[in-house]
Amino acid sequence: MTRDFTFTIKSLRFDEDYTPSDGTRITTNFANLARGESRRENLSNTLRMIDNRCNSLAQWDNPESDRYSVELDIISVELDIEGNGNSFPAIEVLQTTIVDHRTGARLEGLVGNNFSSYVRDYDFSVVLPEHNKGRAGFSVPDDFGDLHGKIFKAFVNSKTYSEHFRKPPVICLSVSDSKTYRRTANQHPVLGFEYQPNETSLTEQYFRKMGMEVRYFMPPGSAAPFAFYFFGDLLQDYTDLELIGTIATMETFQKIYRPEIYNANSAAGECYKPNLRHGDHSLTRIVYDRVERTRLATEQGRFAEETFIKPYQAILNDWSAQYAL
Repeated sequence: MTRDFTFTIKSLRFDEDYTPSDGTRITTNFANLARGESRRENLSNTLRMIDNRCNSLAQWDNPESDRYSVELDIISVELDIEGNGNSFPAIEVLQTTIVDHRTGARLEGLVGNNFSSYVRDYDFSVVLPEHNKGRAGFSVPDDFGDLHGKIFKAFVNSKTYSEHFRKPPVICLSVSDSKTYRRTANQHPVLGFEYQPNETSLTEQYFRKMGMEVRYFMPPGSAAPFAFYFFGDLLQDYTDLELIGTIATMETFQKIYRPEIYNANSAAGECYKPNLRHGDHSLTRIVYDRVERTRLATEQGRFAEETFIKPYQAILNDWSAQYAL
C-alpha cells in the first residue's frame, strides 16, 4: 500500500507590506522584489503594473480601464513525510483573485502562475551537473524529475488541494532563448496568437512528468509568447478573466526579470527567437538585486538534498516505486 504524504497549505498576501517567509526560495520572483531599500516602492509599482495590464486586457464594459484589480496570495505547500509535524517547503505558487470594483464581486482566479520548488533546484542544479561531470556530451538520467513529478501530482490529486481550489493549476513561464517559435493561425481573444516551438525542451519534459502539457501564446499587446503549462483543456476550462489574471501577473514579473524579451520595444513576429542580449528594450522603474541565480539555485538545491532527499531517501524511494507516473 502506498504511503500517503500529508500536505499543508499556508497562504500569505502579496501586497505592499509583504515580507518573504522563512521557507520561500530567495530566487523566487516575488521574494526578490521584497528586498532592499526600495522594497515597498517595488511592491507598489509591481501591483500597479499588474492592475493596469489586467484592465488593458479586460476592455469590455471598462471604459475608464479601472474596473478590475488583482489580488495575489502566495500559496506555500508543506510536505510532511512521516506524519510527525516535521514538514519540508515542497511547492510555492500564486493564487489570483480578480476584484470587480463595479459590482463588488470577488472572482477566484487561477492557482499556479509562478512556480517555485526546492526539489526542482536539486534536480537541475545538483543532479544534472553531477550526472554530466566528466562526460563528453550532455545527457539526462532516465529517472530525472520522477520524484518531483510524483510529489506535484500527489499534491494536485490530494484532498488538501480540492478543499482549497476549484480548478487545476496553470503555470506561466518565459519562453526559452534556445528555441525558435513560429506563429500559427490559431488566435484566442485573451491568450492571443499561438506559437509552436521548433523542438521540445528539458523543461517541457520535466513538466510532463508533473502531468502538465504546454502551449505557447502571445497575448494582445505582449512583446513575446509565454509558455502556459496546464492540465486538461487550457482554452475551454478557464474563463477569460481567470486567464487575464494570470497573464497580467506573470507578464509583469517577466517585464521586470526578462526585459530583453518581455519589455522589448518591438513585438515578436511570425518567426521568433528570444534573445537575452537583445539591446532594444526598456527597463521598468522597479529596482531589484541581480543576485547570481546559478549560485543561489545550487545553494537551494543543496538545501533540498541535505534537509529532504538524504534524510528521507529510503522512504522517498519506497513511495516513488509504488506511486505510478
